Amino acid sequence: MSVVVASLAIAMVLSVAVGARSVPPIDVVRALFGHGAEGVVAIVGDLRMSRTVLGLVCGCALGAAGALMQAVTRNPIADPGILGVNAGAALGVVLGITITGGMGLASTVWFGLAGAAFASAVVLVLSASRMAAGSPVRLTLAGVALAAVLSGISQAIVVLDEEVLDAYRYWQVGSLTARPVGEVMGVVPLIVAGVLLTFAMLRGLDAVALGDDSAVALGVSPTRVRLLSLVAVSLLAGTATALAGPIGFIGLVVPHLVRAMVGPSLRLIVPLSMVLAPALLLVADVLGRIIGGGAETPAGVVSAFIGAPILVLFLTVGRRVAV
Repeated sequence: MSVVVASLAIAMVLSVAVGARSVPPIDVVRALFGHGAEGVVAIVGDLRMSRTVLGLVCGCALGAAGALMQAVTRNPIADPGILGVNAGAALGVVLGITITGGMGLASTVWFGLAGAAFASAVVLVLSASRMAAGSPVRLTLAGVALAAVLSGISQAIVVLDEEVLDAYRYWQVGSLTARPVGEVMGVVPLIVAGVLLTFAMLRGLDAVALGDDSAVALGVSPTRVRLLSLVAVSLLAGTATALAGPIGFIGLVVPHLVRAMVGPSLRLIVPLSMVLAPALLLVADVLGRIIGGGAETPAGVVSAFIGAPILVLFLTVGRRVAV
């Protein structure tokens, strides 16, 4: 646990101190307190701090959503991105931009939540159906197909409307540059509600992970757990996707890393995933600032380059990796 917390602390320091423009450490500290050159204060105190806060909030939500989705579907390669929840949120955002004509909170968060709720409902219904309940592979294929359909609808809307395309294309790659701290803080209660709901279900999630029959024998209703999971995943993944765009692999990889360290107990996996996920997201954002050569690479792109090899490693060595 101390390693995970230390990783987050280091990632936060790097997020504030490292960027495309080199700033001496003493100037970084002064800028955090509003002192120093105006340009440095703007870079460190405003831009980098906003990205750090957004990374913490979205990373925490994606880590919890990934662990929750893997538990409730009993699928070790499930996450909101692979199973279509992020695609549902993206479709909601596209519809919001089309209807409202902007990228404000009203056109992203609320529409994104509605889209995520729809996709979550479809996935969780499939997870309880005869077709996919006993087959993680079938459920994953169904989720991938759902994501493809929702993404196709989004692309069709975007192609037909040039103004929507202009607003959407910067959002769709997944970045921590789009939101000031004020907007992020405005939707934190939604993520807090999702986190509290997830923690309230930890005992039930551990039971459902053993199978529906075992859960019933332990006095847990699988249907109730799945319904509450739908709400929690919608709040967590929908809000994070609406804020920063669809960022893949964070919710998929982090629970596996945590599980390799602490074992299968969700009472440990969920909270530690909420700490390690923002650390990984912030590191991806910092790397994007450095490798872009002045033109920053979005965090969503970097996280894919980090997460994909780890996922391949899980698949080739039986999902066991030394950390």
